[in-house]
Amino acid sequence: MQTSGKIDPITLAVVRGALETAQREMTLTLEKTGRSSVFNLAHDYSNALFDHHPEMILQGQDIPIHLGSLIPAMKAVAEYFGDDIHEGDVIYHNDPAYKGSHILDCCMYKPVFYHGELVFWAVCKGHLTDIGGPVPAGYNPAATEIYAEGLRIPPVKLWDQGRRREDVVNLLLTNMRARRDQEGDLNAQFGACRVGERNLIALLDKYGVATVRAAIAELKDMADRHMRTLIRSIPDGEYAGEAVLEDAGHGHGELTIRTKVTVKDDQVHIQVQSPPQVPYFINSYAGNSMSGIYLGLMMFAQVPPPYNEGLYRCVTVDLGPEGTLCNAKEPAPHVNCTTTPMETLTDAVRKAFEAAAPDRVTASWGHASGVNIAGIDPRTGEQYVTMVLASIISGAGATREMDGWHACGPLCCFGALSSGDIELLEYAYPIVIHRYGLSTDSGGAGQMRGGSGTVWEVEPLGHEMTVIAFGEGRQIPTMGASGARDVMIEPKLGRLEVDGEDARIYRQNTITTIKQGERARNINPGGGGFGHPFKRPVDAVVNDVRNGLVSREAARIEYGVVLKDNSLIVDLAQTEQLRAVCC
Repeated sequence: MQTSGKIDPITLAVVRGALETAQREMTLTLEKTGRSSVFNLAHDYSNALFDHHPEMILQGQDIPIHLGSLIPAMKAVAEYFGDDIHEGDVIYHNDPAYKGSHILDCCMYKPVFYHGELVFWAVCKGHLTDIGGPVPAGYNPAATEIYAEGLRIPPVKLWDQGRRREDVVNLLLTNMRARRDQEGDLNAQFGACRVGERNLIALLDKYGVATVRAAIAELKDMADRHMRTLIRSIPDGEYAGEAVLEDAGHGHGELTIRTKVTVKDDQVHIQVQSPPQVPYFINSYAGNSMSGIYLGLMMFAQVPPPYNEGLYRCVTVDLGPEGTLCNAKEPAPHVNCTTTPMETLTDAVRKAFEAAAPDRVTASWGHASGVNIAGIDPRTGEQYVTMVLASIISGAGATREMDGWHACGPLCCFGALSSGDIELLEYAYPIVIHRYGLSTDSGGAGQMRGGSGTVWEVEPLGHEMTVIAFGEGRQIPTMGASGARDVMIEPKLGRLEVDGEDARIYRQNTITTIKQGERARNINPGGGGFGHPFKRPVDAVVNDVRNGLVSREAARIEYGVVLKDNSLIVDLAQTEQLRAVCC
C-alpha cells in the first residue's frame, strides 16, 4: 500500500491504465446501448473522469468541443449544489449559462463515493437528437434569443440518493421530439456513468484512496511538465492570429475573431477579441469558447499524453467582455456555436501560436457544414428526427510532411466522429441514400493537398422531409498554410443542393422541405493545402486525377499540370511553361 506522497513507476502505470480502461468502457457502453444514430453510429459523445476537487484527471479520445467545456462545466455544477451532493446522486445539465457548450449537448455527472467520501466524478456528455423548441433537432436559424432554441436544463438531479426522479425525467422527455430515442440515450448515459463508477471503486478497493490520489497528482504534474516544456521552447513575446467567420446570409456580415498570445517563460496568456454578439445562433458562451481555445492550443502543441487538467495550469485566458461573440450573455441564441464560431476561434488561436513557431505551421481542417432531418415515418406514423453526422464529414488539413486525410473532419470533432454504416441509417429512417463519397476538387490545393470532403445525397421515402442546414464553409474556403492557394474556389465550398421540381442551392443556414422524389445533396469543404501547389510533384497530381480527387481542369489551373486530350499523359511543354511562373 502506497502511503507517502510519492508513487513508484509501476503503480503509476497500473493506475493510469485502470483509469483509461474505466473511461474506454464508458465509451463502449454508450456505443452499444445508445438508441439514436447520433450515439450508436456517429459516436457524438464524450466521457471524462474528474477527482473530488473537481479537476479533470482523464479525458477520452473523444469530441474536442465537448472535452474543453467539461472543465468549467464540472466546476459550475459542483459549485451549484455545494454540500448537497450525496452517494447515489446523478445530475443532468446542458445550460450554457452554467458553462455548458450548447443545449443539445446534455451532460450527466455522477459523484463516486468510497466509504462515504467523495473521491471521483464520472461524467458523460452526448448530443441528443432533439431538445424541443420550434425546430426539429434544435438548430433554429430564425432564433433571435436562446428561449427560441429549445429546453434549457440548469443543473438538476435526475437521481436523488439512488432514487430516480421520475417527475423530472418525464418533464425533460415530454419536451423532446422522438421521445423513445431521447429516453434511450439518457439511459445509455446513465449506464456509462455506472460503468465508470464500478471500475473506479474497483481501483480504490485494490490500491486505496491515498495511493490512487498520489498517482493522479503525478499524472497531472506530468501533463503540466509537458506543456511547460513546450511553452519554454517558444520565444517570449506577443503573437497575433485571426480568422474570419463568414456571413451565413442573415445580415451580420463577415465577422473577424482576433487572438493575442503572450508567452513569458513557461506561462502563456490567450486574449480573445471578438465582435459584439448577434441576434443569430452563432454566439458562443464561455464554456464552449474554452473548448475552441484548448483545441487551437492542442493542435499546435501536440504534446504526448496524459491528457488532463494539468495541461492548462500554465495557461490563462481572457475571453473579452461579456456580450461578445465568444463570451455571449443571456439571452443570446447559440445552438450553432459548437461548429460556428468555435472552429473560427480555434483557427485564430492556432494561427497565433504558429506565428510564434512557424516550423509547426499546419493547414486548417474543413469546417462543419451539415444537415439535420426530420419528418413522420410512414412505416410507423411516428415522428423521427436526427442530426446526420455523416453529412458534416470534411477533410483534414495538410502538413509539411503529408497530404490531409480524406473524410476525417470537421475541425470541431477532429477525427473523433464516425459516419456509421449507411445501411443502418436507411434502416432507422424512411430514407434512401443515393451517394456518400469523396467530393472532387474539395481538398485545398498545395504542395501537400488538403484532404477531400464528402458528398451526402438523400431522398425521403413516402413522405415530405424537413432538412435543416447549419454551419459554415460555404463562402470562405478552408485556410491553407505556407503559400497554399485555391484558384477554383467554387468546388472548395460547402453547399446544400436540392434536385427536383424546384431545384435550388443554399449557401446559408436554412430550413427547407424535400418532397418525395426530390433529393437533397450536402457537399462538405475539404481541408486546407500546404505549400504552393505548383511545387506538388507532377506524378502526385496525375494520381489525384486518376483517383477522382482532382479534376483535369483543376490540375491545369491550380497545379499547373496539363494533361493531353482525355488521357492521363502529361503535356510536358505546357506544364513546364505554366509552372515556370512559380518554380
